[in-house]
Amino acid sequence: MPADSNLIVAGEAIKESLFQSLPERSKHEEFIRRAVDLLVERVVFGRSQRSAKVVEWAAPDEIKSVIDLKPREGPVSHDELLAIMADVARYSVNTGHPYFVNQLFSTVDPYGLIGQWLTDALNPSVYTYEVAPVFTLMEEEVLREMRAIVGWKDGDGDGIFCPGGSISNGYAISCARHHFYPDVKSKGVYAVPKLVLFTSELAHYSTKKMACFMGIGSDNCIMIKTDELGKMDVGDLEIKISEAINSGSTPFMVTATAGTTVFGAFDPLIPISGLCKKYNLWLHVDAAWGGGALMSKKHRHLLKGIELADSVTWNPHKLLAAPQQCSTFLVRHKNVLKEGHSSNAKYLFQKDKFYDTSYDTGDKHIQCGRRADVLKFWFMWKAKGSDGFEKHIDKLFDNAKYFLDHIKQRAGFKLVLENPECTNIMFWYVPNCLRGCENDPNYRERLHKVAPKIKERMIKEGSMMVTYQPQGNLVNFFRIVFQNSALDHKDMVYFANEFERLGSDIIV
Repeated sequence: MPADSNLIVAGEAIKESLFQSLPERSKHEEFIRRAVDLLVERVVFGRSQRSAKVVEWAAPDEIKSVIDLKPREGPVSHDELLAIMADVARYSVNTGHPYFVNQLFSTVDPYGLIGQWLTDALNPSVYTYEVAPVFTLMEEEVLREMRAIVGWKDGDGDGIFCPGGSISNGYAISCARHHFYPDVKSKGVYAVPKLVLFTSELAHYSTKKMACFMGIGSDNCIMIKTDELGKMDVGDLEIKISEAINSGSTPFMVTATAGTTVFGAFDPLIPISGLCKKYNLWLHVDAAWGGGALMSKKHRHLLKGIELADSVTWNPHKLLAAPQQCSTFLVRHKNVLKEGHSSNAKYLFQKDKFYDTSYDTGDKHIQCGRRADVLKFWFMWKAKGSDGFEKHIDKLFDNAKYFLDHIKQRAGFKLVLENPECTNIMFWYVPNCLRGCENDPNYRERLHKVAPKIKERMIKEGSMMVTYQPQGNLVNFFRIVFQNSALDHKDMVYFANEFERLGSDIIV
């Protein structure tokens, strides 16, 4: 057989064995290195430049025509896979871009990214010490330090990393219910009275959703009024607690918010805690967004009283800019997670192992398999130190204040809140056609149409990404959120200029 025929046969043999789930140098090294180069050059660095687009907009049919999204019976070549990677990156939103300020997450932290890559390369699942020895210990240390930062003595208590803040808030409901009614674990909702919980009308929707999911019912998640700043009205909270008791219901918890999703408002935790003590209620603080401010001596006052909480949600992937996803549930009570959720599966949590099985922490979760979300955050913390996180937070607030002060001086910008508490800045951009028309009967209706038109222009040009929404009786307004500490004051001026460029000539 000719030499070139031998090469063809060898190549076909390699191709035929590519289904095997094990990296081998002869089969995969070149592909992996080319793929990593593509990620580093075209995704990490190429897409983080201010000159890059935040998004390359394409309609669904266009994306379907460019990327073959359907699974196929046979394999494709490595070259084809690399081309697919490039197309996926091209048409995905560039969340690492400095001008992606659309949601409560952004940027691609270099140390967090490496931690995430290391996590994926190790492919761990954190439930027993024997399969995740480093990550089991790492979680305990990081969670203890976070509890200490919250203000609990010596960092006592317990906690877990969760797949998002919604699940963290669900754990709070589960722990609170089990704390007061432990029979619910075995007998279910039939063993408890009609339970009700309370949260503000501007709180994250997950509290109501999780109340529904856990059989309490969305109608029994009672919404509390907020003041003009978006903070929970403590007087209305007590009225609603009394009404619930008088109607025969049993209040058991309050979920306060430290950094609401839209307004960035911080509920008054000390008086809320006082009511919880008076009526014997569990106090949970959803600090998914605002929790990062605890890292700053200058700004942690926003969460004054959080140390009085029974439990806390804190998402490092939000204000601290850890990679998605990185969410924690922290609880003051040491054993409630284990007592409320353990099932003692003997094929996984054997008690006669050769090591201390108290390190097998997985039985306190409702999950079994669970990512090591701790590593990326721990790696960032090692790289930056607590001092670095503090500087990061302080710069975010400085940028937000600069942007706020800047647009106060510019025509066409009208603030929703004159002095927002967090780094959420909310405003209407009023185009030329509406200036001076504030008293017209259809002014609000016309203003409501402005934000969607500006959003369409910015997305199709890819110049920035900023979200908008209505809120209560407020028509559509923009909400720009700052959590990327690589931004500076010049970027704040860019945002204002861009709104003006995109919106000044709009006709509604």
